[in-house]
Amino acid sequence: MTISVDHALGRSVTVSVSGEPLFSYVYAPGTQQRESPKPYLHPIRTLAGDLVSLYRPHDHVWHKGIAWSLPHVGDHNFWGGPTYVHGQSYVQKPNNGTAAHRAVTELSATDRTATLVHELDWTSQQGEPVISEQRALTATVADDTNWVLVFETRMTNVSGGTLAFGSPTTKGRENAGYGGLFWRGPRSFTGGTVQSPDGVGADDLRGKRADWFAFRGRHDESGRSSTVLMVDDSTNPQHPPQWFTRSAEFACLNPAPFFSEEVDLPDGESLSFRYAVVVSAGDHGDAGTRTLAELGREALSAPRKTA
Repeated sequence: MTISVDHALGRSVTVSVSGEPLFSYVYAPGTQQRESPKPYLHPIRTLAGDLVSLYRPHDHVWHKGIAWSLPHVGDHNFWGGPTYVHGQSYVQKPNNGTAAHRAVTELSATDRTATLVHELDWTSQQGEPVISEQRALTATVADDTNWVLVFETRMTNVSGGTLAFGSPTTKGRENAGYGGLFWRGPRSFTGGTVQSPDGVGADDLRGKRADWFAFRGRHDESGRSSTVLMVDDSTNPQHPPQWFTRSAEFACLNPAPFFSEEVDLPDGESLSFRYAVVVSAGDHGDAGTRTLAELGREALSAPRKTA
């Protein structure tokens, strides 16, 4: 299996394996402001060719494959849609910020690995600077069944004041601590199996702390299964994180570092996060899924790409 990259300049990078698209990373999307424009990965496929991401679902149009999405950064919403206000539920406010691509600083590929590093500027809806970010994505083919994405980010506060990173739960909504690296799965995965190191379940696992979570789902048409597993790096703030996950309404996974506790970032200082996402063809059962976490940990042992 040989990895190749196709760069649509000023728009996206598509990574393929032996000529078959694995994922596209859209770094300069034409997203409307209300959805808090930001880069995203979609479509995302297994090595068997099955689609494991969903783009702009009608229930939450700001969900886009896998994206680094933060609902509460000071007064700004980098998630999309309305903002949770305690006592008022969700309110559409003029605070939908943008995470805009600035420059690609590295784009490379070997036989089994592709790497993209770029810089971004986060601005308020009014265009004021909030965050300067360096981001890296490294995709590696592990074997005939599995590939691993390592996502890294280093965010520096350039707003001129302290930024409080939080979630709807830190603002008063119980068990809704979403925010961070968020994956939205296909419609057919609704009702699928969520697995943590402690066992399997579904929505009942939301809010649990663990270093990894997995989602095992089944595809329409083919009837095949796929697994998406996320591993939190041990150096991440708030490790091990609480997890935001759903299965009954729709499929999603999210290691949420600001689930129930805000983190303050003073002006001029930085926050760094790192994750491994294992994309696997098939349902490997409880024991087999646990072994996938080792692939993620192995990928995280490589040197960082962000400064």
